[in-house]
Amino acid sequence: MNRVRFAPSPTGNLHIGGARTALFNWLFAKSTGGQFILRIEDTDAKRSKEEYLNEILYSLTWLGFLWDEVYYQSKRFDIYREYAERLVKEGKAYYDTGSANVESDDEAADGEPKAKIQDAIIFKVQPQKIKMQDIIRGEIEFDAAVIKDQVLIKSDGTPTYNFACVVDDAAMNMTHIIRGDDHISNTPKQVLLYQALGFPIPHFAHLPLILGKDGGRLSKRTGATAISDYHKMGYLPQALVNYLLLLGWSPGGNREFIDIKEAIRLFKLKNVNKTAAIFDIEKLNWINNQYIKKEDPHKLADEIIPLLLEKGLIEKDGFDQGYVETIIRLYQSRLVRLTDLPGWADYFFLKEPIVDPEAKEQYLSRDYSREFRLYIERLDALEKFEIPEIERVFRDMVKELHMEAKILVHPIRVALTGKTVGLGLFEIICYLGKERTIERLRRWIK
Repeated sequence: MNRVRFAPSPTGNLHIGGARTALFNWLFAKSTGGQFILRIEDTDAKRSKEEYLNEILYSLTWLGFLWDEVYYQSKRFDIYREYAERLVKEGKAYYDTGSANVESDDEAADGEPKAKIQDAIIFKVQPQKIKMQDIIRGEIEFDAAVIKDQVLIKSDGTPTYNFACVVDDAAMNMTHIIRGDDHISNTPKQVLLYQALGFPIPHFAHLPLILGKDGGRLSKRTGATAISDYHKMGYLPQALVNYLLLLGWSPGGNREFIDIKEAIRLFKLKNVNKTAAIFDIEKLNWINNQYIKKEDPHKLADEIIPLLLEKGLIEKDGFDQGYVETIIRLYQSRLVRLTDLPGWADYFFLKEPIVDPEAKEQYLSRDYSREFRLYIERLDALEKFEIPEIERVFRDMVKELHMEAKILVHPIRVALTGKTVGLGLFEIICYLGKERTIERLRRWIK
């Protein structure tokens, strides 16, 4: 059985790159009838925080990447020391009281020299050529002669990344290691450790990086935002997962939408693109809009009601669920993100609309008392308060007044909603209802 793992460190939130790595691991497991393992790499006690761990677990669950098993490296220190001391006994590693010719993961990561290592356990690197077959990139060759001796256990007793990674991947029976290609430099060091410990070497697949539209590494400006923030910003999980899929893989036929169940059936690791993917927030917004259009308004309401409560537009125990869903239907095709709705539709829930000062100056500086009074009379007389009738009496009225319809549409819209753009005027009137429409128009009669 294939077993793969996603191994985040709780020293930060889950971001787009990590989420895609988790997705491809999860997809590979599901598509091959395997298992998806979550391993929390929390060996750095100073930088690991519970808030980051909670965000990672929450985000994976929200995206739907449920794991079969979970492990925490902080609870496995005795295992790492046991294997490190075994290598010392076999003459493949040594105790060291400080040496300049060794490399720890921290040094490799940021290039800055660290404090002298005291009583650390160091692995002896034997010069050799290392060849490996990467499922995505093909054959890769490394020269171990350029690799320094590797720290296995630091002087504070904590394991280094590469060593803990190898021990855990072997102990947890990982068959495939699917990760970003920023980890390629770690691969030869890990292969050496697999060989020294007598562990079978898993299959490797290194995913191309995700870049911003400017061609550089993802930044906050170009999309490197926590996954939990995408949820807060009003993205649907299925839309985000669909977009993550497209960042490195394609269902074929120039398709841009794919159900996750079909993706599981079609996914092949060897078909992942070799070139870097470009993260485009506008493309994500478009995909999100398409998913919102198709979603059940009742399900959307579950996400939107908390937003309306937060903005004070409805009260917890005093709102009409059916009315909220009606308003969602009105805006559903226009919503790019769910968070758009409270700002766009606030006038449906407020007692009085918040009138934009510029809109007031532009469209209500002239006195429309005569026109508003006449339209109120026509609306009040309607037995069926429905869109066709509301429109009919409006058009009859402007014809009688010898006015162009557009001259009166904007002032009425601003009077009713406080905004210059939005839904069709007659939809607004219909769903505000006769009583509220008349009440709001009367406020502008002098």
